[in-house]
This record gives sequence, structure tokens and C-alpha cells, in this order.
Amino acid sequence: TASDCYVSLWLPTASDKKVKTKTIKKTDDPVWNETFYFRIQNEVKNILELTVYDDNSLTKDDPQFTVMFDVAQVRPGEVAYEIFSSKSEVRNEILGELSRMLNTENHCGLGYFLLSLHKELGANTKSQAAGNILCLLSFVTTLPLIYSGSELLICSTGLKCFLLPDKTVKFPLPQCVSDTQENKDNSDDTLTIPLTLLAVGQKVKVGLPVEKVSASLFTLTFAEGKSLDVRLGYNLCEEEQDFLQKRKKVVASALKNVLQLRRDLHEPEIPVIAVMATGGSVRAMSAMYGHLLGLQKLNLLDCATYLTGTSGSTWTMTNLYKNTDWSQKTLEGPINLAKKQVMKSKMNVISMEHLKYYHEEMIKRAKEGHISSFTELWSLVQEAFLHDEVCTSKLSDQRKAVDQGQNPLPLYAILNVKAEQISTFKFREWVEFSPYEVGFQKYGAFIRSENFDSEFFMGRLVKKLPESRICFLEGIWTNVFTRNLLDSLYWSSNSDEFWDHWAKDMVDIGKSLKCFKINIYPLFLEKHLCLIDVGYFINTSCPPLLKPERNVDVIISLDYSMGNIFQQLEMTYRYCKTQGIPFPKIELSEEDRKNPKECYMFSEAENPRAPIVLHFPLVNNTFKDYKEPGVKRSPLEMEDGDINLTNNNSPYYFTKLVYSAEDFDKLVNLSSYNILNNKDLILQAIQRGGTWLVVDGRPPRKSRW
Repeated sequence: TASDCYVSLWLPTASDKKVKTKTIKKTDDPVWNETFYFRIQNEVKNILELTVYDDNSLTKDDPQFTVMFDVAQVRPGEVAYEIFSSKSEVRNEILGELSRMLNTENHCGLGYFLLSLHKELGANTKSQAAGNILCLLSFVTTLPLIYSGSELLICSTGLKCFLLPDKTVKFPLPQCVSDTQENKDNSDDTLTIPLTLLAVGQKVKVGLPVEKVSASLFTLTFAEGKSLDVRLGYNLCEEEQDFLQKRKKVVASALKNVLQLRRDLHEPEIPVIAVMATGGSVRAMSAMYGHLLGLQKLNLLDCATYLTGTSGSTWTMTNLYKNTDWSQKTLEGPINLAKKQVMKSKMNVISMEHLKYYHEEMIKRAKEGHISSFTELWSLVQEAFLHDEVCTSKLSDQRKAVDQGQNPLPLYAILNVKAEQISTFKFREWVEFSPYEVGFQKYGAFIRSENFDSEFFMGRLVKKLPESRICFLEGIWTNVFTRNLLDSLYWSSNSDEFWDHWAKDMVDIGKSLKCFKINIYPLFLEKHLCLIDVGYFINTSCPPLLKPERNVDVIISLDYSMGNIFQQLEMTYRYCKTQGIPFPKIELSEEDRKNPKECYMFSEAENPRAPIVLHFPLVNNTFKDYKEPGVKRSPLEMEDGDINLTNNNSPYYFTKLVYSAEDFDKLVNLSSYNILNNKDLILQAIQRGGTWLVVDGRPPRKSRW
């Protein structure tokens, strides 16, 4: 059918900007007579993305189909013809004539190609079927030689790649887009010439004849480039290393008191203890307060180095870290504030006043450069039902709560996935957030937390956006609105089927990778990340703690799942086993599954690199008979121990956003009790974590006490 089509072109290794043809209005046979030049670096993989769009003035332009082409498939001086076809029911095709040249005057591995989109010529070209969009892709084999006079040096092994539109430039040097200017409809007259072989501070005069001007004289000064804005490497950042040195002193002092040691601990003897919380909506937020209260009563909060969370448990963490020394004060105050928010009606979050505020806030953020999405709206709605007023704090503000090592370092876990087309079980990457950095352990790539949501290109910060308020990160960490039907199909199966699916996907991906020259899921071709709740894969915030550089010895696992209360832990173990990550084997008896206990300790003596895991499932075992450890309930108090954690009618079901005061108190008291009632097992795990063995050159772990 007739549509308003244009073609978008993007070569990431040449420019961070996409270019496009003009829009051909109301036709099913669009013709583009336009030419684009690109300058390529042969030492990297150059993937050209061509997308045909239907222009829409009211909503987002509708992509018709996208094709990728690896420029390396065309050798210098070679001409190739290829038909690119979409895989939809309607056959969409792009007919390509491709050629490429290597600049003989340049000894740095640079090449050029030209892209022409124009009308098909003659009857020999492929006829167009109904609904098809046909264009001709042509890479010319000749370009004017680059000027190589003594005053102009452009040859360099570190030469940048630039997008080269040709609308105004007639000089042999192709036009380039400046790093500091926007590419507006391919008409930018700015010329950028890298002179990386010149000495710092050296000036060069260059005469450049351009259209309608006989000659223009420019003075260029070479300046030394700054370091990358993306930190590359697997080591901990300097701020976290500094935090660890300060936190060790706090942990050593706390352990000496808790374990009643007769001497101070030496630095290599101090175990790294982490508290790990899963997600679970308001249930996770409420129960986590109780667990932390129990640890505080046992003086164990000061023994923890890390505190990790995801989804609902992040609500607890962000509330606590507004206070710079929250773990040094009683948690009764924050618990009462949380209780107030959990009890209040949520109907006012859709009042006209709130809707107007959401609209104004989203417009404000759009003007700042942030991308508008439903997740942003969810973030604002979520803020309204968790707080009575606007929260202005940001993730980087939490540095004040750890700058002296006074609290555990908070780490927030989330997944990066491919939106819609690919299931989470075929592609997902763990992303961690800390007050210092946001990044991928998989790639060893991290950015400053205040730069999250800003625009980067080739490791450089090219567009700094204002740091988002913490509510917008909470909206991302609890993002349950972005996935597709494929994930729902996975979750409709049982645990064994889940792992059969996932293991099969891993094998299939491994096989298919061998027959592809281009990565199946290349991250560098994605303009934006797609971040979602970890519950779409495994409901755990463990991965940041399994980073080898953090050397975590003991993990106190707080699981807020209902139903199959061991499923997430078992899935974590099987995932780690598949990935070769040290993690203790999870073995449970039938009795454990039928009548679960309050706490389990898992360790692996044969693998000292695996952390000891203390697992606290959300169960009501002895709490129904005891109001405190060793103190039985009276007949009048038995109702306080009656808690429904088993079915959809539970007041703690994940869709329930409002609790009664009684239900909130019961959940907090249960969680606190389960910690207090297992003090001995916790201390035993800490002492076991203090027995180190020589592993890969690490310090010998001898018995410390």
C-alpha cells in the first residue's frame, strides 16, 4: 500500500549519527536519488544498518524492515551484487550493487565507500513484487585522491572514523561531521581533520576549497585527547577499593565484639560478608526491613561489606541510604515510615493532580534529552505510592552514606535484554548499579553513576544529561512492562522444563555462532539498553557478589519468594554451574521441601572459592508458636503467629500494594524472628568463612580463631 517511506543508514564505526534519505510521499514505489559517503577504518568490523521507515508525523516512525551488511564482504576494487530480503510474510527486498576502494595514498588501513539510493535502471533489474520496497545500493570504486602536501598530515593509525555526506563538498577531502555539532540533514559545512601525528600544540595551516568559495584558510592545533569516559577493566573502581579499606576496620571491630575474640583481626583475616535480597514487590520491601532489623539486633549489620537488592527490595535500600549513617541508628523509625506508606490507599496516584504532575515531569525530562517511555510513567506512579512527596535524591548521593565505610556498599542488579524480538533466555546480560558506577561485568565496561542515561560514542561522553532522580532508577529496577510473549511461555513451564529450554538455547546459540561471521546479538548496534527486572530470568541479586574481585566469603541470602521457595536458589546454582562460576551445590531432602526450615547453610569444602551461602526462605516455621526465640506464645497471642504465605489469597501476594497494619507487623516480625532464631548458624557460617585455603595465589586462609 502507499506509504511515506524513507531509508535510515547507520555505520556505527563511522559516526554516532544516523543519516536518512528524504521521505517519498504516498507511494508504494519510492525512488531516492541521493548519495552518502562514509569513511571506514579497515581494522575494525564495519556493519552498515539500513532501515526502511514509514514516516508518521503524529507517532513514532514505523520501521518496515532492517538489513545489516558487513562491509568486509566486499574487497577493495571488487563489485558485488546482493539482494537483502526481510523475513516477513510480505517480501521486502533491497537490491545492492556494492564496491569498495582502498586509498592508495593512505598507508593506515583506511578505505572509502559511497552509498547511492536511486531509481532502478532498465529492465534487467529485479522486478518489484507487490508490497516490496526496492532500492539500489552502490559503492563506487573511485574517489579523488586525498591531498598529501607537506603542510597536511592525515595519516595515523589512531585516525577516527567520520560520517561523510556529500551535499556541499566538492573538494577531494570528504566532508566530516564535527564531534561538537549536530548532523542536521547532512548539510553541516564543518570540516574535521584529525592530525594525530602532530606534536601537541603544533599548528598547521590548511587551505580547503569548498563549494561557492574559492579557498578557505584554517589554522589547526593538535591537542592531546582526554581519557575515555567508559572505564574498561574487571578490577574494582578506585572508590570501591577505598571504601573496602575503610569498611574492613568497621567489620573487624564488629566481628571482634560479636565473636568475643581476644585479639584484633589482621586485614587478610577479615571475611567479606554480603547480605543479598531478592525481589518480590511490597512483600520484599516489608520483609527486608524485618531481616535487617534482626541483623541489627545481633550487631551483625556492621559485619556486612555489601548489601544487594533487586526489584522490590531496592525500595528498602533507597529509603535507607537517604540517611548517611542508617545502620548506626535503630531501624524502628524507617520501618514505621514504610508501614505508613504500605497502609495508605493508592487510588490517589491516578488523580487529576498527579496525572498533571506526571505529564509535566515527563515533558521536562524529554526537553532535557531523556527518552520518554512507559517505564518513566511507571517510575512516577511508583514514587507516588511509596512517598508522600517528591524525592530529590540521586544514586550518586548515596556515596555520602559509604564515604567513611559506615554502611555496607549498596549494589542493585538488573538485566539488559533485547527488546521484543529475542527471549530473555536466549540473550540477557547482568547489569549492576552502585553509588560509584553502572556497568557490565561481562564486558568489563563501567560508567560513572551520574552519567547513566547520557549518550556515549566509542567510549566518549558525547551528550551529558542531568542525572535522574532515584525514582526513575527504581522504575527501571522494577520494570516488569517490557518483555514479550516468549518469556511468558518459558515461565508457564515448571523448573525442570525451564532449564531444559535454557540449556537447549545455550547449545543452539553455540552451534549457530560457528556459522555466522557477524555476532548474532551485537551490543554495539543497539542505540539504547533495554533494562528489565531480573525476575524474568532468575529472581536474585547474587551476580554482583560473584565477581571474583570482590572475594565474597559469606552470602546471607534473603529470599522473598512464595510457593516454590527454593526455586530461585536452585536456579542460581544451576546457572553458576553452567557458567563455571564458583557456587556451593544446593542439595535438599524431600523433608526440606515438604517442611522447610528457617535457615539453611550451603558450602563446598572441595571448592574453597565458592562462597558459603546462608539461605533464609520466607517461611513460618517456629514463629507460629514463639513470639521471640525461646519465648512461647500465650493462647491469646497465637493469632499473631498465623501468617498466610502459601497461595494467591495471601495478603502478601505480589500484586497486593496495600497492607493492613496487622499484616505489615506480622511480616516484619516474622522476618526479624527468623534471623534472631538462627544466630548460632549465622555465626558458624562466619567462622567457616574465616578458614582460608591457598587458591590461585590468594593469601593462605588459616584458622583465625
